[in-house]
Amino acid sequence: MKTRFNQIVVAILILCMAVLACATFNPTTTNPTTTLPQTTAPTLDGSGPKTISGSLSYTNFFFTEGVAQPVIILEDQGGFVTRDRKFLIPVESQVIGEITSDFYTSPFTYSISLPAEPNGTLHDVDHDNIDETGVMIFAVAYWTNTWGDPFLERRDQGGGGWSGAYASTKVSDDPNSYLEVYGGKYLVYAQDGQQQFPSGFGADKKLFTDDDPVMDLAAGWSVIDMDQSPFGVDRSENPTIELIEPEGAALVDFSGLSYTKAFDGMAEKFKNEYAFTDLKKIDWDAKAAEFRPRFEAAEKNKDTHAYALALRDYLWSIPDTHVGFDQSLLIDDVQADVAGGLGFAMRQIDDGSIVANYILDGGPAAKAGMTWGAQIITMDGIPTADVVDKVVPWTSPFSNPEIKRLQQLIFATRFRMDKGQVEVKFKNIGGSEKTAVLQVINEYDSFNFSFYPVGDSPTALPVEFDVLPSGYGYIKISSFLDNDVLSIQVWERAIKYFNDNQVPGVILDLRNNGGGSGWLADQMAAYFFDKEIVVGNSAQYSKATGEFYMNPGNEAIMIPPRAELQYSGPVVVMVGPNCASACEFFSYNMTINDRAAIVGQYPSEGAGGSVEDFIMPEDITVQLTIGRAVGVDGSIHLEGTGVVPDVRVPVTLDTLKKEANGEDVVLAAAEKVISQR
Repeated sequence: MKTRFNQIVVAILILCMAVLACATFNPTTTNPTTTLPQTTAPTLDGSGPKTISGSLSYTNFFFTEGVAQPVIILEDQGGFVTRDRKFLIPVESQVIGEITSDFYTSPFTYSISLPAEPNGTLHDVDHDNIDETGVMIFAVAYWTNTWGDPFLERRDQGGGGWSGAYASTKVSDDPNSYLEVYGGKYLVYAQDGQQQFPSGFGADKKLFTDDDPVMDLAAGWSVIDMDQSPFGVDRSENPTIELIEPEGAALVDFSGLSYTKAFDGMAEKFKNEYAFTDLKKIDWDAKAAEFRPRFEAAEKNKDTHAYALALRDYLWSIPDTHVGFDQSLLIDDVQADVAGGLGFAMRQIDDGSIVANYILDGGPAAKAGMTWGAQIITMDGIPTADVVDKVVPWTSPFSNPEIKRLQQLIFATRFRMDKGQVEVKFKNIGGSEKTAVLQVINEYDSFNFSFYPVGDSPTALPVEFDVLPSGYGYIKISSFLDNDVLSIQVWERAIKYFNDNQVPGVILDLRNNGGGSGWLADQMAAYFFDKEIVVGNSAQYSKATGEFYMNPGNEAIMIPPRAELQYSGPVVVMVGPNCASACEFFSYNMTINDRAAIVGQYPSEGAGGSVEDFIMPEDITVQLTIGRAVGVDGSIHLEGTGVVPDVRVPVTLDTLKKEANGEDVVLAAAEKVISQR
């Protein structure tokens, strides 16, 4: 997420860490007469596990954000055994355990009571060409139950039955063997004592293929330890199975390094993993050479403040809304830089003029005779447009130049108190040009007025709905990062209410939605469609190959709910400068098949990627864009442009005046548009 002064812009797209797709697998064939190596399972006391317990230690808190109903399950591995990415874990096979400690504190613990006879899918994995009952194979895995049903449903199960992150198995992130199991533990159930299971990996290093050596299994439950060679077998009554945070998901930590070495690590990480290097034509080596001396100097002088400023300037040189850092070490600088104002705020209108859209009663501008709507011509003798061009906002950086301009206008009238005075030439509506020297005073009213609010108060629901006086439905979605179960419950209540009452159209307000879970955004958009639709994919950096790749099985899909929760009437989506990341994915999805019209004064933020965090010295968290969102045609979309309104609401003195009087001009435009659809 991107931290802003007094506000948080949540800019996550989300990168689905828990389950990603695998390339098509083509098993090698073996002559039917081939005799495979055979071992015998060790004989242990007891009749097999009855309960299992364990813990999960994690460094990356990303996967806990927004999660309201975390669960630990026995994940039926039918999808992985058959290399079927469309496999869905059967409801009857689902065994859900209990999280026995605080999920939001690492490590958390869990416990699962095993059924005497599970109902998983059976797989004959000894490859002896003899038709046998086979065994049931389970991983222990972390999941979320977003829809709050007793069991995981289709929409919960992306990649179900395929070992993924935060599970008892270890999986590869090498594109050549993507998500293939190479270690960890399985729970295996044999209905009788005549079944066999791999005792190790064959020559192809892949599990459940024809060249696996095999061993006999006792009836009942067994824990298979794939980190041993040959595989170990645990038949104790209460075994421990730890869940694993994959190396690729773990939080990279440079905090123990010197400023310079940490910078080198960060610079190399951006060079290799940043998603839009080619799109934005960034020369990382040149950038490293430019900024490294500042980190060296900060280290030599033991100057924490200089280090924080160097880090800020390096990150702000990257034109990407998703790139950000914890500015807590620079809070004094932020407060000093915005402490002084002149008693007015500015907006640029469609004809290019920059005008005062707020005048503080009794402030310096008012005392100088400036009135609302005055054109601001120069500041300290420099054309106002040029002044704005040179402003570097504390809300930097930006993917979309149009959004950057809006923020520059906000900070162009903020000064340190020692600035003293600013000469301003202005022209009131219907008046003549006037030059006045305005005193910089300690006022925040003009600053607060000019900020676009992000989200809502902590007491507000993530989803709120109503019926407008016009008769159209209205839903405000403030976040895709809040309590996911609550979000869906209110969302479905709204859709059901609109359907039950035959509401003729729905306006969706996403203007102040800072993002969150891209997956949740996709599934919420699906309520306006009657069939599954592939909406895109994500290309990500592979540490194994050093290249970006896009797995064809990793498509983002909208999965509609049951028919009575599908809304088929006309829809309008309102966007704005604070609609970022997952908010943009949702809005983009609604443009598919012309499902909705997009209305707004400005496009969305243009943050079309997925992110990860890492830690720098002084415990500063830095956010990096590591995945590039692409459309169904494989081309990069959203990044830098955002979702552009189909209907642009004019920014004029007239619309600014209406806004100043409390009118919602964008909503009024949306109601007009929906009446015509």
